[in-house]
Amino acid sequence: MTANTRIRWIDGAPPLELSGGTTWGIPFARGTVSGADKLTVHDAGGLAVASQAWPLATWPDGSLKWAGIALPATDAPSPEYQVNSDGGASPGGGTSPKVVVTETEDTVTVATGTLEMVIGRSGSALFSTLSRGGVTVARDGRLVSLLQDGPAEGPGSFAREAFTGEVTAVVIEQSGPVRAVVRLEGTHRPDSPASGTRSWLPFVVRFYFYAGARSVRLVHSFIWDGDADQDFLAGLGVRFTVPLRSGLHDRHIRIAGADGGFLAEAVRGLTGLRRDPGEAVRRAQIAGSPTPPLAEWNEEVSRRLHLIPAWNDYTLSQLSADGFELRKRTAPGHAWVGISGGTRAAGFCSLSDTHGGLGVCVRDFWQSHPGQLDIRNAATDEASLTAWLYSPEAQPMDLRFYHDGLGQDTFEDQLEGLEITYEDYEPGFGNPNGIARTHELTLFAYSSTPATETLAADAKAASTPALLQATPEYLHSAQVFGDWAPVDRSTPARAELEDRLDFLFDFYAGQVEQRRWYGFWNYGDVMHTYDADRHVWRYDVGGYAWDNSELSPDLWLWYSYLRSGRADIFRFAEAMTRHTGEVDVYHSGPWRGLGSRHNVQHWGCSAKQLRISTPAYRRFYYYLTADERTGDLLSELVDSDQNFLGLDPVRKVRPDIATYRPDRNALGVGLGTDWGSLAATWLTDWERTGNPRSRDRLLGTMADIGALKYGFLTGEALYNLDKGRFDAGREAIRVSHLSAVFGLVEICSELVDLVPDKDFERAWLQYCRLFLATEQEQTEAVGQPLDGIYLTQAHSRLSAYAASRLRDPGLAARAWESFAAGGEHLNHHSAFTLRTIEPPHVLLSVDEAPTVSTNDASQFGLAVIQNLALVGEHLPH
Repeated sequence: MTANTRIRWIDGAPPLELSGGTTWGIPFARGTVSGADKLTVHDAGGLAVASQAWPLATWPDGSLKWAGIALPATDAPSPEYQVNSDGGASPGGGTSPKVVVTETEDTVTVATGTLEMVIGRSGSALFSTLSRGGVTVARDGRLVSLLQDGPAEGPGSFAREAFTGEVTAVVIEQSGPVRAVVRLEGTHRPDSPASGTRSWLPFVVRFYFYAGARSVRLVHSFIWDGDADQDFLAGLGVRFTVPLRSGLHDRHIRIAGADGGFLAEAVRGLTGLRRDPGEAVRRAQIAGSPTPPLAEWNEEVSRRLHLIPAWNDYTLSQLSADGFELRKRTAPGHAWVGISGGTRAAGFCSLSDTHGGLGVCVRDFWQSHPGQLDIRNAATDEASLTAWLYSPEAQPMDLRFYHDGLGQDTFEDQLEGLEITYEDYEPGFGNPNGIARTHELTLFAYSSTPATETLAADAKAASTPALLQATPEYLHSAQVFGDWAPVDRSTPARAELEDRLDFLFDFYAGQVEQRRWYGFWNYGDVMHTYDADRHVWRYDVGGYAWDNSELSPDLWLWYSYLRSGRADIFRFAEAMTRHTGEVDVYHSGPWRGLGSRHNVQHWGCSAKQLRISTPAYRRFYYYLTADERTGDLLSELVDSDQNFLGLDPVRKVRPDIATYRPDRNALGVGLGTDWGSLAATWLTDWERTGNPRSRDRLLGTMADIGALKYGFLTGEALYNLDKGRFDAGREAIRVSHLSAVFGLVEICSELVDLVPDKDFERAWLQYCRLFLATEQEQTEAVGQPLDGIYLTQAHSRLSAYAASRLRDPGLAARAWESFAAGGEHLNHHSAFTLRTIEPPHVLLSVDEAPTVSTNDASQFGLAVIQNLALVGEHLPH
């Protein structure tokens, strides 16, 4: 095994406590590790620690390529860890605590050694009880939603209908000894029998348990399957019943505000009264400790206790990225009393007494606004705590298309529209039915009311989970993800390019904040193109608004992380992967497995294509974190080639539009964005599952491309859906500037190294060598010059790849010349400078780099990264 297997905390220093355990993914060079059962983990002192490992992917020779590894909860995490393949230590770590999963016909019970959850196999509850030390701290966790029958516009009344999630299936995906995962499926059904039998919002919930943990991670994903013209989601949340046993003065409300601040109150407050109950009483209540017996209080207070109001209900509402409001009331039917407000709440609250309690944290709470936290009935024996993922106090969710079509009823009209607003409109295609959204929550089981400092630490840990990762040097040594290399500033020329990469990332990170690219459906995405006249991104101009993975910003970010190991880049890429894999892709309905091209609304464009849904963008996060939800997204795409039978991706611009009809024996499939996406799908599935269908389609179509007279230059081949093979007899030449900029470069590089197919390698090298060749060179090679040669800077990496494989210094020089000449906007020093625009010319002070667009930034970044890795030694000085 490679010696350098140091596993580090991504944020540098280890967390003070690992209360919920952790999981990460790690690769291994081909042929070095036979299986995950050989893996052990050691701390910085060389001692074996409890761990659990499982395979995520294998190499074609059957050796382990990627593994997921989990560590249990601990109050003393090691500064770093070492992964070995000696198989010498027990995965469970001997006497260490273990997760125990117990099944009956009706329930699944998971015990971590600190807490226990009982999950029913069906019904309206996600779990029936969550307990710690034998005391139930929460019951009947359930999903709730509100459906409104119209938007809240002007006078009139609208009806709201309540729904509750109904669990229909429970699957144990992992059962310990360190990590257990339980997956629940279901749909929301109406609470009132009078509402009929309608169900909607299919969901998947996973509970994650770690040995010794005092918290449970909950990952909730749902699919929007409503009618956008009639269904308006007015609330979506997770609700828990919290039993309370102590007196009202020993029941404690804790709600996190911004910047680590907390509201800390009791249901019946004993401070600030006209009469003093006694310092010991006041001090205990503020600390959340049991107050002294009533006999020890000042009798002037104890005999009047019933005259002190009990605050039954609390609410924190975060309706925008910039502000939250806190308020409380004594009971329904009485006025709310304002408490305070602030900027960005952490999304954490707890309700507890001296016997125990529940804490809940919603990750990315303010970023994914509108959110809300409700505590109700805290003055009764059974309170409720609701974490609203979509606040019922916000305007109902309106997913209708944003314009009336503007008369674009024919393909000809729609192509005209494309010429002016860059929007590819088509009636009925701006439909959100089938998009999805994922939220992450952490549930804390408390044995009593913790110190506020402990709660603050819990809120921080849940908002920014501690994560272990291998170093960039080790990841590179494993030879995964193709052509990249760790950051190298060893020469002034290299350092200058690294500075430019840093500039672009830092610029986009700043734009997310300055432009408020936040919100329920938006968080994680960036905009496509800038409008320097208005000093805004073109948020309202057709296809220039939300980027939706156009020209692969996902790849740029993930390769930037791989080579740098920077936590800020990782979390930016993580948010983008969550968004683009969920919101920009259809998970049910006729477009299942397809994504939507860039638009004012993420689902607005009529171009529904594999180039957006491609696993090329999601597999990084899956392999680096072992995230099961991302695994679901990858599995959804296994049969995505079926989509070519139902929807032709180039139906509006096809040269043979008059005669072409989808035929399952002869489907027109592009060899660029289409096949690149299919290849990424099949490769990922083959590595993950060993699926022979995916293997055969991948290897078969590779052979067919190699057999085509002009290989990748053919542009499109006819695909037999049943056989999974191309007709290799086509002799056309058709080149597109978009073919290679949606993951094809990266996937082909991996495939050439992974699978021995000389004809495929020859076809790919021909494409790389000729794309930026002179017209004379192109004509000598294939009898004609190539059309459609644009994005020169982006395609310089094709020349770099050919130069590296063929050991051709001339091609290496061409790669750097093409990179410098560019043709885009990022080939001059002034592009990498900011200017600040101040009010009143803008809403608030913003930085702008007017020539930067996401297309250019993404491809510039990938070209720098891959050119340096392939022909860095030829970089001009």
